[in-house]
Amino acid sequence: MQPPGGGGDPAPPGGFDDVAADAPLAVRMRPRTLDELVGQQHLLAPGAPLRQLVSGDAPMSVILFGPPGCGKTTVAHLVARATDRKFVALSALNAGVKDVRSVIDVARRERRRGGPPTVLFIDEVHRFSKTQQDSLLAAVEDRTVTLLAATTENPFFSVITPLMSRCVPLKLHPLTEDDVRELLRRAVADPRGLDGKVTLAPDAEAHLVRLAGGDVRKALTALEAAAAATTAQGAEVIDLATAEQAIDVAALRYDRDGDEHYDVVSAFIKSIRGSDVDAALHYLARMLEAGEDARFIARRLIVHASEDVGMADPTALQTATAAAHAVQFVGLPEAQIVLAQAVIHLSVAPKSNAVVAAIGAAMADVRAGHGGAVPAHLRDSHYSGASKLGHGKGYKYPHDDSRGVVQQRYAPEGLDDREYYRPTGHGAERAVAERLPKLRRIVRGTTVSAADPATDGATSMVEERHR
Repeated sequence: MQPPGGGGDPAPPGGFDDVAADAPLAVRMRPRTLDELVGQQHLLAPGAPLRQLVSGDAPMSVILFGPPGCGKTTVAHLVARATDRKFVALSALNAGVKDVRSVIDVARRERRRGGPPTVLFIDEVHRFSKTQQDSLLAAVEDRTVTLLAATTENPFFSVITPLMSRCVPLKLHPLTEDDVRELLRRAVADPRGLDGKVTLAPDAEAHLVRLAGGDVRKALTALEAAAAATTAQGAEVIDLATAEQAIDVAALRYDRDGDEHYDVVSAFIKSIRGSDVDAALHYLARMLEAGEDARFIARRLIVHASEDVGMADPTALQTATAAAHAVQFVGLPEAQIVLAQAVIHLSVAPKSNAVVAAIGAAMADVRAGHGGAVPAHLRDSHYSGASKLGHGKGYKYPHDDSRGVVQQRYAPEGLDDREYYRPTGHGAERAVAERLPKLRRIVRGTTVSAADPATDGATSMVEERHR
């Protein structure tokens, strides 16, 4: 797709510097048209918001969010090339309210004179304070500017609600391995890139794809370093050894048959879940010997501690989290001992997936629209005027009861009888399974003996952890 105005080279993007011949490979290889964009097919259907944004068919404000290297800035460059719009780029790292208001004032004057519409691109918008985000509201509301914002954070948490309500959030996914592979091959052959002066060996290509983890900027930066090293040696083929040396990351050779990276990780987690401590240690050793990032292993252990051990041994999460901190603080090779301890703990621990099932059931209800208003007695009553609204009226303070729990409605209307968490009888969760029905009976006002305090299970829970 060519930008409006005919053929030839696309116009340089307003608000962005022209691409110099010695610019980084990742910059030189940015797509010039929407047809060159790789990935994000879920946003590129005819009439889809991303296509309308780039083509200028609709003046909608958009917030692009996704991991690094997935194409957010690339989309901004494509929008900038639409020559019938004025494009202004700001970074939340160094722009303030004054800068934003200056752009809005100029855009408003241009609009009154019948000039072109203004697209305001703000990178890292999550770094803007509430006040800075507030300064955009009126201009976005009346379309003085069309906002194009980019963030690596979840905008539903990092962007104020009034601004979110005025924008269309578009989630960009990490590029697939096939996407990254296609872009690497394009960069090797394209005159803007390496222009075919070197070729990339298959095993070196596979290494760069794995290293990228869906971040094409990382892949192209690594390719550029490897190409420079190859040229310096007078060679024409980027082999695996040169790629490894250039980027100082070992390729993952898991065995002679060439197991896939994710196959080994999968076997590692499934061995822990299956309580086979010896197999789990084997896969841990295999990953460490192959040069796997210890932080990646630690992150997987943290997830597994809640996903497959959960409340059957609540200390498993503490161990996994402590191991992650130790990896950061100590580093390899000593950190391998810490990782081994965490693997052993998680492997021999009793297992329960009740935590996963509980949050899954709760999320399903929310997505299905089951979520009434927060009961008035639970609402925030600390601000001025809350009492006039009835907020907090009738709230019962549990600590005033000798049992530490009182009859009171906490769930929104219609969800009073939901039981998302169903503890198993494994490990420490056995004591929770005994205690939870008593808590539910008291809270919901069903029959319960006064001699049946909710705290009866607390001591047995502690004892169970040490059995």
